Order: sequence, then structure tokens, then C-alpha cells
Amino acid sequence: MHDLMGCRRRTALTAMAGATSFLSGRSGARRAVAQPFDPAASNAGHYRFRVGEIAATVLSDGLIGGPPRVYAIDAPEDELRNALRDAFLPTDHLTLNLNTLLIETGGRRILLEAGAGQTMGLNGSRLFANLAAIGLTPADIDAVVISHMHPDHVGNLRAADGGRAFPRATIFAPRADWAFFVSGQPDLSYMPVPDDFRRRFAAAIKRSVEPVAAGVELYEGGAEILPGLATIAAPGHTPGMAAFLVHSGADQLLLTTDLAYHPVVNLDRPWRPGPDRDPGAALVARRSLFDRAAADRMPVLGFHYPFPGLGRLRKTDAGYAWVPAAWQFRLSETQTGQATR
Repeated sequence: MHDLMGCRRRTALTAMAGATSFLSGRSGARRAVAQPFDPAASNAGHYRFRVGEIAATVLSDGLIGGPPRVYAIDAPEDELRNALRDAFLPTDHLTLNLNTLLIETGGRRILLEAGAGQTMGLNGSRLFANLAAIGLTPADIDAVVISHMHPDHVGNLRAADGGRAFPRATIFAPRADWAFFVSGQPDLSYMPVPDDFRRRFAAAIKRSVEPVAAGVELYEGGAEILPGLATIAAPGHTPGMAAFLVHSGADQLLLTTDLAYHPVVNLDRPWRPGPDRDPGAALVARRSLFDRAAADRMPVLGFHYPFPGLGRLRKTDAGYAWVPAAWQFRLSETQTGQATR
């Protein structure tokens, strides 16, 4: 019994250390060393495709990451290590991408998720360079739609000078998340981290949304933000998190936001993400939307999946399998809606 209690205590401490690294963006320094961002010396951070008549572009905001345990909180240690090794991934650090999506429809440019900026480490804040690479500036964005209020989804709303990073854009945010994280003092006791990290996490959210708070448009999960963009209630990770459905004619794309962090640990294996506030509700939302995507053979975009984050889900006996989309170098008229087929 003593050995069992000691094992549990060490596991809890490991989880706490992992979650601390997740919040600070500082973990895995030797594998994800922050370097000055030089677009000329970097690989492409944008990827174009279409959903029916809607032009879409994945725009990377860079990377975050941390100990794998954070993103697979209930995984047996040996199984987690073996799963990572089998996928040729390091066993001490899991890299997560920040895949925002720009859609152009009805004469408007809408950005889905703002990205992290540098709220969770110095490997973020690539979004603006990638916008420039496709010939756009932040002033060209008409709306930014946020799935939930964590810093890696709202960090870029605040410019370096403290003003609005997207000066013309209407900001849409889920009502329940705004009430929990912004309007009051959020109870973050569910996060297995020291109090100072909880305070920094909460402060990063409030600081990021401060420039846009006066004009934010709050929505309920299930709302159609505009023709071609619907939200789907997916609470659990946060009180009001939404998934997104981009649709045009017979073509659809499901954005699963933070229902899962990485295919290897949350899809190929059904392990639970540690940062979920309500694990039970998150599991219900995850199964519902993943089952729908698998049954309908629907293209999926994962916010944290390896860039560009596009693929499909296949139902398996153990849960789901992730099938990445084939890379396309050029779109033609015959490829409309075919980017992830």
C-alpha cells in the first residue's frame, strides 16, 4: 500500500510539472528552443484549399508544447512511452501546432482562432508573417471567431502596442467562456498547477482580450455566425467551447478546436487531455463530433495537429484513427472542395 501511494504521489507530481510547462510554454527547451522568427529561413506556414465555393487557408501561428503526460493524463506510463516511440516522436516533449483558419466567403475574410502570440512561449506569434506571405495585413480581416478563451486561442487579439491587432475585425467569442474567464475571476483550481501559474494563465486571457472587450459579439454554441460558418456546442474543455463547421453546398469541414491535442495520444489512443475542465462533458462532446466526422467521412481540421492539420477520422475498435490529407501543391477548378479527399 505504501508503494502504491508513493507511485500515485509521483504520478501527480509529474502531471503537475507537465501542466506547469503547458501553461508557461517553457517545456522541452532543447527540442523546441525559441529562435528569432525569420520568414525567409522558414518553411511555408500557410496552406490553401477550398470547401465548395469557400476559399480557405490554414495559417500557422507557430508552436507550443510540453510533456506528453499533460495531453494524455490517464495514459499508463509504459503505453504512453511506447505509443510515442512507435510514432517516432520524443518521449519527453510533445509539440503542438497552432493552426488558425482563414476563410473567404461573401466578400468577407474571417479568421477562425486568433492564435497564441507569445502568451504561451516564444515559438508562437507567426500568424502575422504568414498573413503577409499571402498578401494580407491584419486590417484585411473582417471578423475573428474564437472557439474558447484559452490564451493560445486569443493571444494575438492584442497588438504589441496594447491596441487591437485586427483593427477592423468584429470579434466573436462564446458567451459562457466570456462569463467564466473574462467577466469574473475564474476558478482554475481544476488545473493541477501552482497558484502563480493559474494567476498568469487568467491574466494572459484578460490582457489579450482587453483591447476588444468593448465591442465583442458573444454567441451561443449552435449559432450560425454567417452563411457558411456554423458553431457547434462542445463544452467540457471549457464551459462554452465550440467546434466550427464550414460548409458550402455539399462540402463541409469540421474544426475540432481543442477536443483533442495530438492524433497519437488522443485519437489513435483514447487518452484524456489534462486541461479539460469537465472531463465527462468533454468526453461526450469528443465522441459525438468524432463519430459524426467518421460516419460522414467529413474532412477535419485539428487546431493543434501537425501542420496543416487536415485529414479524416476513421472509427476503430479502440476509438479512432487519424488519416492525414494528401498534400496538394496546386488547386484547379476541378479540385474545388477536394482539398482533403
